[in-house]
Amino acid sequence: MKFTHKFFLLFFLTSAIFSQENDTLKLVTQNPTPEAEQLFNFLKDNSGKYTLTGQHCNPLVGSTRLAVINRITKRFPALFGQDFGFSAPGTWDGINYRQNIVDEAIRRYYEGFIITLMWHAVRPTEDEPVEFKESVQGDITDEEWNDLVTPGTLIHERWKSQVDVIAWHLKQLKYAGVPVIWRPYHEMNGGWFWWGKKKGENGYKKLYKMLYDRLVNFHGLNNLIWVYNCNEERFTVDSYETYYPGDDVVDILATDIYHNGFDTSDYNSLLKLAKNKPIAMGEVGAVPSELILEEQPKWSWFMVWGDSKQTGDEAKSIRNTYNCDNVLTLDQLPWVEQKNPRIIYPIIK
Repeated sequence: MKFTHKFFLLFFLTSAIFSQENDTLKLVTQNPTPEAEQLFNFLKDNSGKYTLTGQHCNPLVGSTRLAVINRITKRFPALFGQDFGFSAPGTWDGINYRQNIVDEAIRRYYEGFIITLMWHAVRPTEDEPVEFKESVQGDITDEEWNDLVTPGTLIHERWKSQVDVIAWHLKQLKYAGVPVIWRPYHEMNGGWFWWGKKKGENGYKKLYKMLYDRLVNFHGLNNLIWVYNCNEERFTVDSYETYYPGDDVVDILATDIYHNGFDTSDYNSLLKLAKNKPIAMGEVGAVPSELILEEQPKWSWFMVWGDSKQTGDEAKSIRNTYNCDNVLTLDQLPWVEQKNPRIIYPIIK
């Protein structure tokens, strides 16, 4: 049985106090916003107890997938995900929807949702909008990459300008008091994005650190929870640790799971690299079962990437997972259950 309302909040508040007294793990960003710190406290304390449900939405269709999940399960996911996009206005990933995404994220946050955002970034050698395969999945030469990670070059300056556009949207969320679980340059251990399979200290690690420095130190974005988000390991995909940029710039480690069926080795590998940091399923092709989540209890959340069928076996699987005892949906988050103002989770110094 899940906790009653009063016991549920008491459980989390008591656990938070215990966790903060015995765990020195803090956000990597100095002087984070209270909301970001509170959310991170909740995520790390919740680790091993429950897995949060999540649904990725889409620039063109907004949050309609939330309604689909609600029709299937009579519940809403705990996490609302979106992508800042890259394509022509009016298309599936249109860049003209970015302000809509920000506005929707603010509304959803104050309804109780946890917000996670990402960005399929365009190559720094070209301007938005772009086609996915030609640009986001396009090539970048070794010479162009070296220019990218070298301050003062034309490509580096172009990259900064592209990042600054996204920074403005993230700043609006900061000003609105919204913490963001931020998943930059994901699936880097695969070779299908221009930032993928760039090894060495001047490879992906340098790009990630550049982005961290630009958003945190230049733009002052202290509302971000930084996620190092890989792809599940397999024959053509490198290990999680190959591109890990360091404990000082990563809050949470995640992997995307589409092929290996929630393999135990993926789970254990990520746990080993994470040490005491939370881990998550940044994207999944299908909801994990109750059994999977029982066998792999440390997953902080899963986020389904695509559309869900409202009938048949897929819908049944979604209902089963959303209603099992080891997951949390929107209505079961402590600040929603108690109908309190948005986040009442303690910051204990």
